[in-house]
Amino acid sequence: MNLIVQARKKLTVYASALTLGVSAALAATPAAAQDTVTWKVQSHWPGSSSSYTDSLGRLKRVIEERTDGRLKLQLYEAGALFKAKETFNAVSRGILEMGTISPAYAQDKVSLAGIASGLPFAFRNVWEAAYFHQNLGFEQMLRDEAAEHGVYWATDKVYPTEMVVKKPIESWDDFTSLKIRSSGALQKFLTEAGAAASYIPGGELYSALDSGIVDGAHWGASQGAFSMGLYEIAKYHVQPALNIAGTDVIIVSQKALDKLPEDMQKIVKDALNEQFWIRTNEYQYKERITLAKAIAEEGVQLNILPDEVQDKLVATAQKMWEEEGKRSENAQKALDMLKSYLSDLGYL
Repeated sequence: MNLIVQARKKLTVYASALTLGVSAALAATPAAAQDTVTWKVQSHWPGSSSSYTDSLGRLKRVIEERTDGRLKLQLYEAGALFKAKETFNAVSRGILEMGTISPAYAQDKVSLAGIASGLPFAFRNVWEAAYFHQNLGFEQMLRDEAAEHGVYWATDKVYPTEMVVKKPIESWDDFTSLKIRSSGALQKFLTEAGAAASYIPGGELYSALDSGIVDGAHWGASQGAFSMGLYEIAKYHVQPALNIAGTDVIIVSQKALDKLPEDMQKIVKDALNEQFWIRTNEYQYKERITLAKAIAEEGVQLNILPDEVQDKLVATAQKMWEEEGKRSENAQKALDMLKSYLSDLGYL
């Protein structure tokens, strides 16, 4: 009988130790490693846009892989949850965890947004804009302003914005007769230069161009035009670029970011910083091959603006630069930094 009692006691002790061991192991495992967090991500790109796949699709894949699936991104194309111009406020208030916007959509909150949208005819090469953002501190200035609204700001890429038009621009009169789909600082610039520029959401752009509501548009450059089907209607690709800028931005709710464990916060920020360089370089490569394909397969023709038109656009642009500097002390500081940089490059 004593042997049976002793055996039962040993079994009880063993079971208790096993339970404690399992409990300790569970306690040592971070809760975040067991839980899955899903962020809603509202894009300003239609699903057909090249950046919806190349930028958002890439970011989703990278973040989910590096967090071992602990953080998942649920993507929504333009207009699915919020209108493009409402996304910044939704992210700022924490209603959305993440979104993509054009800086133009946040001009009422971020005084640097007009400069971020790309002052027309400032940079001549993509690397110049990238250097201005990352090496001269403009990206951090944007991030600091957005942080005042509970938003973590990360420029997706810098790239040229180039128009497509249904008829070639061969004179100043041709330019001033245009009705152009535009947005933000470029919309204001094109209007002041003499064209009739108006904002049309991406989802309505094809039909507006097809029906003659507008004669031309800019949606990125060749990739944007090709992916949106614009070359089916507008056969003239206009150069030089209207601007080169960080025209696409990924914004993250700081509240949502703060709720993540530190390792996941670092993964998100590192992925966003890496995204800038990868997408900027990738975009330039794809621009070249896409335009070549459009010329070969869609009958697209390059329309180089006459010198007369370029000279007048540059004069209008430089007057507009000064207006952006009046938005705030911070904006003036950024503008002075830009002008000094352009002077060093020999452009001013």
